[in-house]
Order: sequence, then structure tokens, then C-alpha cells
Amino acid sequence: MTLSSRRPVVTQLRLSPFAAHQDTTVPLTAPLTLLAGPSGSGKSTVLRAYEGLARLAGGEELATAFPDPAACVPEAGTVPERGVARRPFRIGCTVDGPDGPVRLDVAVRAEPRLRIVGERLTSSGTTLLSTAAAPGRGHRRVRAAWHTHDASGTDGGTRGVTRAALPDDRLATALLPLHVAGRTEGQLRVLAAAEQAVVALRSLFACDPRPERMRRPAPVGDGRLLRGCGNLADVLHRTRRECARRHGRLAAAARAGCAGPVADLTAEALADGTVRALLDRGAGRAATPVERLGDGELRFLALALVLLTGPGVLAVEQAAEVPSAYQTLTVLADGLDRCLDVTQLRELLALAVEMCARGHIRLVGTVTDATAATVARGVEGVRVVDLHRDDL
Repeated sequence: MTLSSRRPVVTQLRLSPFAAHQDTTVPLTAPLTLLAGPSGSGKSTVLRAYEGLARLAGGEELATAFPDPAACVPEAGTVPERGVARRPFRIGCTVDGPDGPVRLDVAVRAEPRLRIVGERLTSSGTTLLSTAAAPGRGHRRVRAAWHTHDASGTDGGTRGVTRAALPDDRLATALLPLHVAGRTEGQLRVLAAAEQAVVALRSLFACDPRPERMRRPAPVGDGRLLRGCGNLADVLHRTRRECARRHGRLAAAARAGCAGPVADLTAEALADGTVRALLDRGAGRAATPVERLGDGELRFLALALVLLTGPGVLAVEQAAEVPSAYQTLTVLADGLDRCLDVTQLRELLALAVEMCARGHIRLVGTVTDATAATVARGVEGVRVVDLHRDDL
């Protein structure tokens, strides 16, 4: 892929169908997008589809990307045809970047066994890659075909399309760099589109802070924040030592989101080899262990830490073949407003808008509370997408 200041990003997600969603299109053109709607409107399902697609782009097997495939199958009554249980679920996305909009669509069948039965990668109206399930019950491959034409209509002696059998439990788009030589203009176009899609999708961190885990002392590790943020103390121990400027910003955020005075965030080593996080209350005041903080305070701290750091501090693996300066990390935060009061949510969104404006991070989250959605709409730079039960 030709490197450019225009970083690849996912600008649209399609679920057609996926679980209860039928022909749902979610715009993600804004750097900060929140999905709003009542319980049961499918907000979390959208993030689940996004994360599953990202895992496939990262090279994971289908069963790992979708550990509960039965929950992804269209619900009875949403599809008029018979044999709903055998109907595939479909997810797709559009990735914008240096090579223009690239569409990736995947069809997955859960029964009688989990397999990818179709995949299509298109750019500018041209199908660059397509796959179809191989006939016969025993086959665990798909028939793949990818475009190889060059601009002049010649293709170095081939017939314009290369065909091969690929595993039916892996994303073919992610496997293309292993199979395409890149000798012709057509092959280079296929590789550019595939790499753009893969880079945008796999650069993702799903975050769901769990206060009950954050209250426990954490073992000393590599200082990379986990999905549930249970190793918050270990990460704070690292950031205070290595990232003084960002750690200072985190302390400032803590002053806005935590009760009482906050001079700093620290971590102390315990006799058993673990570390625990503390709020430094300033001169003459005893430090407060984080286990004494409320759920909202802990979630606020964890989410602020995610926004202020990057892939080097988060447990995420970006595309090693592309410099980090040309990648944008997308954070998925289901239930962003969970346990937060209005002040905390407003402060967190203001911080998110600031960090997203720099271009190295994007945020896709969900909010359930109607008040939270109203607060989000009042923050400049936040796009709120409403989902309704009637849309399912």
C-alpha cells in the first residue's frame, strides 16, 4: 500500500443480517461515534460484529472471532425463507484510505458447521476478490478468485483472474499477501485494497472496564492495559515512569472525574509482589487506594487512560508491516455511560473529542441512558447514531 497521511479507517459497518439486525447500516465517518437507543435496540450487537470482523482481519480463526456463532444467526421471524438456522449471517464494512473506499463483505454459516461461505472485496465498482464455498460436505476450503488485470488490459500472460483454494475458517482478504506476488499493476491494486482493509480493521481495542477487577492489586507485568482494565495499577506504575506528560494529563482528568482533591496517580509495590493504585490527595492528606473509589470513578479513570495512551500501552497488536504513524487505533467502548454521572460523561467526551481530533485514535461506543445521549449530542465533535427496536 502506498503510504499517505490519509490513514485507513472504517467508515461504515453493515449487518445484513446479523442476530436481530436486518439490513442495518451504521455510519462511522466521524472520529467519535456513539450508538444510542433503548435496551434491545442492538447497540452491543453492532460492536460485537465489528470486533469479530477485526479479529478475522488480524488472522484469527473463525471460531475465535465468533465464539458464540449461534447468537449471530438471524432470529426466527426476521427472515421469511425456510431453514433460518442454516442461513448465513453477513457482516461488511467500508474502509476509506489512500486507495479510496474499499468494501469488504463476509457471509458466515454456523450450521452444520462454522465456515465462511462467501467473501467479496471491491473497490471503485471492481470486484478484486471473491470466494465461494467449495461443493461437498467434507471440504474445508473456499474457491477464491482475485483480479490480476493491469491498466492496459494485459496481465503478464494470465487470464486476468487467479484462482486458488483457501481455508474456509480464515478471512481470505487477510491471506492475500501470502498468495499474491505483486508483479502486475492489477496484483498491486488487489494487495493495496486488501492491506487497507486489514490495517483499518485490526487496529482495534475493545475496552470494558470492570471495577471489581480494578480494585484488586495487580501482578507486575508488561504494563499493557487489558480489556477489563484489571491491571490498572501495573499500567499506572509504568506510565508514571515512562510517559510523564500523558500521566500528568491523566492526573488532571482524575481531578475532574473523581471526588476530592487529586494531586497525582501513583502505584505502590506490595510485599507479595503485586502493585496497587492510589490517588495522591496532596500534602498533608493520606493517599486513597483505588479500591475505595466508586464504580463510576474507576471506569472514568480507565477510559481516560485508554484515550490518553496508545497501542504501546494497550494490549493490541497493530499491523507490524505499516508504521504506526500511518495507522489509527479504534477503541470500542460498550456502555460508555455505565456508572458515570453527567459531569463525568461530559468530561470524558470532551477528552475523547480532543484526542480523536489528533487523528491517531477513534472511538465507537454505546450509550443507553436517554440523559447520556442528550449530553453526548451537546458535545461538539460527537456524532450520535440512534438505533431503535423497530429497526431490527
